Amino acid sequence: MDCASCASKIDTAVRRISGVEDVRVSVTAGTMTVRHLDGREIGPDILRRVGGLGYRLSPLAGMSVGEAPGAGGCGCCDHAHGHDHASSTDEPTRTSPMRLETTGSHGHDHGSAAGPWWRTAKGRLVVACGLALAVAYGAGKFLPATGPWIFTLAMLVGLVPIARRALMAALAGTPFSIEMLMSVAALGAVFIGATEEAAMVVFLFLIGELLEGVAASRARASIQSLTALVPKSALIEIDGRTSEVPAESLPVGATILVRPGDRISADGAILSGESMVDEAPVTGESAPVRKEAGDDVFAGTVNGDGALRVRVTAASADNTIARVIRLVEEAQEMKAPTERFIDRFSRYYTPVVVIVAALVALMPPLLWGAAWGEWIYKGLAILLIGCPCALVISTPAAIAASLSAGARRGLLLKGGAVLESIGRVTAAAFDKTGTLTEGKPKVADVVGFDLTEADVLLYAAALEHGSSHPLALAIRTRAAADGLQLPPVARARAIGGKGIEGSVDGVELFLGSVEAVDERVPLSATEKQRIASLHDQGKTASVLVVDGRAAGALAMRDEPRADAAKGVKALSDAGIRVVMLTGDNRRTAEAIGRPMGIEIHAGLLPEDKQNIVRQLKAEGLQVAKIGDGINDAPALAAADVGIAMGGGTDVALETADAASLHARVSDIAAMVRLSRATMRNIYQNIGMALGLKAVFLVTTIAGVTGLWPAILADTGATVLVTMNALRLLRPPA
Repeated sequence: MDCASCASKIDTAVRRISGVEDVRVSVTAGTMTVRHLDGREIGPDILRRVGGLGYRLSPLAGMSVGEAPGAGGCGCCDHAHGHDHASSTDEPTRTSPMRLETTGSHGHDHGSAAGPWWRTAKGRLVVACGLALAVAYGAGKFLPATGPWIFTLAMLVGLVPIARRALMAALAGTPFSIEMLMSVAALGAVFIGATEEAAMVVFLFLIGELLEGVAASRARASIQSLTALVPKSALIEIDGRTSEVPAESLPVGATILVRPGDRISADGAILSGESMVDEAPVTGESAPVRKEAGDDVFAGTVNGDGALRVRVTAASADNTIARVIRLVEEAQEMKAPTERFIDRFSRYYTPVVVIVAALVALMPPLLWGAAWGEWIYKGLAILLIGCPCALVISTPAAIAASLSAGARRGLLLKGGAVLESIGRVTAAAFDKTGTLTEGKPKVADVVGFDLTEADVLLYAAALEHGSSHPLALAIRTRAAADGLQLPPVARARAIGGKGIEGSVDGVELFLGSVEAVDERVPLSATEKQRIASLHDQGKTASVLVVDGRAAGALAMRDEPRADAAKGVKALSDAGIRVVMLTGDNRRTAEAIGRPMGIEIHAGLLPEDKQNIVRQLKAEGLQVAKIGDGINDAPALAAADVGIAMGGGTDVALETADAASLHARVSDIAAMVRLSRATMRNIYQNIGMALGLKAVFLVTTIAGVTGLWPAILADTGATVLVTMNALRLLRPPA
């Protein structure tokens, strides 16, 4: 399904069936989940009721009746996503997940994203109606007297399916459907003798609806096309041998071999091998990323120049791409405030239009003796003008396109409400470690006192061999990058809270903090001054002692992300106040934040961060809190919008209101731009929808336009609105 009104009709119809407890229809996923009283056979009633609206049902693939959908990656927007399953009665209930497929015969079918439009049932109906209309025009030239009858028959080719669905919708609880308005207008036109216009109106209506569906399906295809990124097969390694198996059958814990140039078939952690991995399909990161043992990889990314052995960490139904698709589908079902307002407005709008059309048709002839035919004609035109399709789709079309476009760029926004809120943000509060910075310390400086820088690094890396401490990893990484061959260390021993000692080829070594070294070997004033200058730059210094003398020092720092300064500037240029909230000391915080021009709050406890967020809100600011999704939970909860930074991890995907898959600071500004572009698009859509209706309403009452322009005012506006919304799918300039 591509239309919210279709989902509404189905929801209304199924809820009226006895025994049904709850119904959830997902337009994006094309699914329906019905919770009903156990022991009652309601399947035939559901099939009959929904089939009458023009849809057929099939059990959701991989799901069984009574199984809670959602966990298996079915894409169904259902209670299983963290919602309460409590029934309103004491009787046992069960859940039946089903997939909805259009039969193509009802008046509001929108075609299919798969295959050309002329091969769909709806496309064939448009072609048949068009041919019938062409035959009617030809016959009317040779047999003018039969024109009204021939055009009526041509009209019925398209109107009969529409009218039948309108009747079924009315019986199922939706009397003011677009099909009903169309049927009344077409039959009314025949009644007053405007058969040629009636036939053309039906044809234009079908064309407009088909175009709307073809356009709207692109938004769904944009996000669903991500599934094609995951290969169908994988090379699994068992007892040293590899064999090809379906990727969806890979169990968690399995070991797979990924050859150079292959797409990675599952989320996992690298066991052995090094390679450049292209993560652009999943995270939008343009440059390939170097991956080695211990690093995480994502399904759908492309291995570069080296073979990798990968341990599978997520089943196919729960890999990064599957979760992204599921989250976006769920987000598209979470209506924005603007969309909820439009929905409420349209519920009253359509009946009011019917009343206005009736008054226009009846009052002038009754009160002032005007011609009945002329004013009934105008009333029918107003009925078509008043169809709410363009207005109803104006907001969800833009939001669906925006959420899909964001997901393809590595920006996850959980619903229309979040999408609206981010665009109104006036203050961005960043955590430091892992958000503005990489979250991994690196060796920034190697200083030689008594030895060369290379020897200082060599001895320090040798001492740290085997340690998993982040600073030890940083030293070993720098030594590996410099191509150093580490000598073996004898009698290596860690001294709690002070450092590590050992010997290399009879040379006694100690690597530790400045305080611990000063206890062993007094540092000179020059050495202390050099170390102090490193500390002033926000770096952590460790001193190397060789045979009882201070030989050198290594300075490490958690460096800012490569795009941190650019991202902060983009937010500032957008008029957003940027602050840093960190538990680190002020000296380190200022070393990171001052060059970027960030307002700094350092040495904070979690409750302090929450209080600052509340103070910002008390100043009238709309606050976004950006963090890693685990720490700073109180501040994330207090903010208007919580944004998690992470590389496709569970934390980044499942927590907060939004997430950046590739963990770039500039993504926050990109979210703001996307939100603001979406809101502009929505206002444009609403303006087009209401503006065209207003213009044609005036011209119709004035007698300037008739039924043809009236249907164009509706279906034409719907197509314009949808196409305008789909502009959001284009990559940013």
